[in-house]
Amino acid sequence: QVHLVDSGGGLVQAGGSLRLSCAASGRTFNSYVMCWFRQAPGKEREFVAAFNWSGGRTYYADSVKGRFTIFRDGAKNTVYLQMNSLKPEDTAVYYCAADRVYSRYDWGYSYWGQGTQVTVSS
Repeated sequence: QVHLVDSGGGLVQAGGSLRLSCAASGRTFNSYVMCWFRQAPGKEREFVAAFNWSGGRTYYADSVKGRFTIFRDGAKNTVYLQMNSLKPEDTAVYYCAADRVYSRYDWGYSYWGQGTQVTVSS
């Protein structure tokens, strides 16, 4: 059983930064993809970024390229999302997810964290 715990959300002013964490447990993640989705009020959940544990390849939504960075700490089985130059439109609940195959769709992931709120004020 895979267990994901995401954290690090909060309130920040536009232009500020936050770092989200996703701590994984339950198995070895050498062949997994771990990613972040977000869901704003009244909107569908959307892909943000992904990290392929095998090979280290990263993927980003166009809306966050150049501002967000996804990276891992292998010793801690943790993936981070460093968010810089935050905008009010980044406000959402951010969810960590994991599965064996990369996808930009939430139905492609079997394991989910509980979500962490990110609020960016203007």
